[in-house]
Amino acid sequence: MKINYCDALVIGGGLAGLRAAVAAQKKGLSTIVLSLVPVKRSHSAAAQGGMQASLGNSKMSEGDNEDLHFADTVKGSDWGCDQEVARMFVTTAPKAIRELASWGVPWSRVKAGPHNAVINAKKTTITEEEDRHGLITSRDFGGTKKWRTCYTADATGHTMLFGVANEALKHDVDIRDRKEALSIIHEDGRCYGAVVRDLITGELEAYVSKGTCIATGGYGRVFKQTTNAVICEGTGAAIALETGIAALSNMEAVQFHPTPIVPSGILLTEGCRGDGGVLRDVDGHRFMPDYEPEKKELASRDVVSRRMIEHIRNGKGVPSPYGYHVWLDISILGREHIERNLRDVQEICQIFNGIDPADEGPKGWAPVLPMQHYSMGGIRTKPTGESSRLAGLFACGEAACWDMHGFNRLGGNSVSETVVAGMIIGNYFADYCLENDVTIPTKTVQKFVDAQDAYLDQILAYNGKEDIFKIKNRMKEIMDEKVGIFRDGPHLEAAVEELKELLQKTKHISVKSKERVGNPELEEAYRVPRMLKVALCVAKGARDRTESRGAHYREDYLKRDDANWLKRTLCTWANPDDIEPTLEYAPLDIMKMEMPPAFRGYGAKGMIIENELSAKRQEEVDSIREKMEADGKDRYEIQDTLMPFELPMNYKDKNERAGDK
Repeated sequence: MKINYCDALVIGGGLAGLRAAVAAQKKGLSTIVLSLVPVKRSHSAAAQGGMQASLGNSKMSEGDNEDLHFADTVKGSDWGCDQEVARMFVTTAPKAIRELASWGVPWSRVKAGPHNAVINAKKTTITEEEDRHGLITSRDFGGTKKWRTCYTADATGHTMLFGVANEALKHDVDIRDRKEALSIIHEDGRCYGAVVRDLITGELEAYVSKGTCIATGGYGRVFKQTTNAVICEGTGAAIALETGIAALSNMEAVQFHPTPIVPSGILLTEGCRGDGGVLRDVDGHRFMPDYEPEKKELASRDVVSRRMIEHIRNGKGVPSPYGYHVWLDISILGREHIERNLRDVQEICQIFNGIDPADEGPKGWAPVLPMQHYSMGGIRTKPTGESSRLAGLFACGEAACWDMHGFNRLGGNSVSETVVAGMIIGNYFADYCLENDVTIPTKTVQKFVDAQDAYLDQILAYNGKEDIFKIKNRMKEIMDEKVGIFRDGPHLEAAVEELKELLQKTKHISVKSKERVGNPELEEAYRVPRMLKVALCVAKGARDRTESRGAHYREDYLKRDDANWLKRTLCTWANPDDIEPTLEYAPLDIMKMEMPPAFRGYGAKGMIIENELSAKRQEEVDSIREKMEADGKDRYEIQDTLMPFELPMNYKDKNERAGDK
């Protein structure tokens, strides 16, 4: 048995994992990062549009601050988020973006003087002040009061990933790619690392550490139509689930992005609409103002996605060999703007659809359709990022339900969360590793390695008639057809039952090649059961949550039910032989909220089943705010009284902004 010892083990080599590793390494810990792929090829590179941080530098972001970013995030979450975590996030984000600038991320900058923009489909001139020239600029994104999304053209994730990866290398973080974690090593309620398979040699080895942080991204590939990379299969969350101790949370909260291009599913950034692009139907009509007259194309993603499908259902979709879609028109922005700020979008359209979106008129319109994009659910953690149930196991980024997104994520908040959570959780993770030692016996480590070794032998010995590839494809179809944008009880019930059947079928397959190395069918044979467990958490959570909240939309329960459902779903998999997860719920405490539940601002009013505590807490908040303002207290003192929160390092220090007095 090969055992690799380190102080801090990070599983996942995207932005969140690398930033957490930097935090650990800078505190003197020996840190290892394990990644399925070379880290600069992680899915973080696919982020296009930008990173939210309330800098307030440009004309259209003047007056922005943490309070506005916090309010947008809470409303965007449809009051499903942990407001303490949201506060931690919005306070740290400006520091994170400036840190990235110091690491070489070439943020797009304010240029003094007049420049053209498209707002509400009309050409407008915006004049930037001379004293703001050279500061980090921002663009508009859905669900925000200010232009807050900072960017590097439309390759933001790419530049951020290279900057953070280079910083990790600079600090001698030990990065090992083509490594896949198969199980969590744990004893007496504490995590000590993972059993890992080398994808080149097929060898099993143990990585034993004082603390372990999972940052493996989302689970989009359990769906058929998704913008996620092929490595985003949710297996990081699955191995946490398989401990029987750690819980997954809010797995039914799945976001669908409005504008993946048809048929490839490659994302066309929200920056297209943030910069002024519009959605058109089969008649060329701009339809979003008909549904959302205030925010139009820049309503929250869950809202825009539903409106698009609703419009198609109303007979206004564009027919194609791949089904109905609508058009995304960015030609109105002008060729110069597109080739400067949306050049990746232009290239995607040219390569995959043979169109140039800078061409004026219908010739340049891109076919788009909502597809699965982001996972709000994940490994349930405390605000420190540590599992609420398994000590020493941390999670950050999309793999975690740290829970700043609740039931819907704002665009630009995810790529921001990766580095912000990496900063915050990385420091708490490092402190845990400094304060704890490895105490697990070698024979226990051997037991976990032997269990995975025996499991692989068991798979190779299967002699059934089922095909693992067909099982996987059917799972994806079920998730698309029955657990998609629009949900209802009968379809969700059918999904749960068929997914359970598929999970049982995975034990009746036959793997043709008996080799341990270079055997894709073997890899599918141990990955697909884990994907099915994740899919069951999503489907069962959606079936049992009889309300509509954020991206979880039940056509048979149209109202957000704060009286009965203002709580998080917790999923556990108690026994290995179980064929479905166990669900329980943790209520959100309204009386500790800085911003009690209210109308979100979309659709018709009256679509909320009120919780009686919301009005009571709002009265308290208003009373405290009124009294403190009369006493001359500033917004920081008021906020700290309404809902205190903690941050490591100096991250709670006030953020500086141009124009602040």
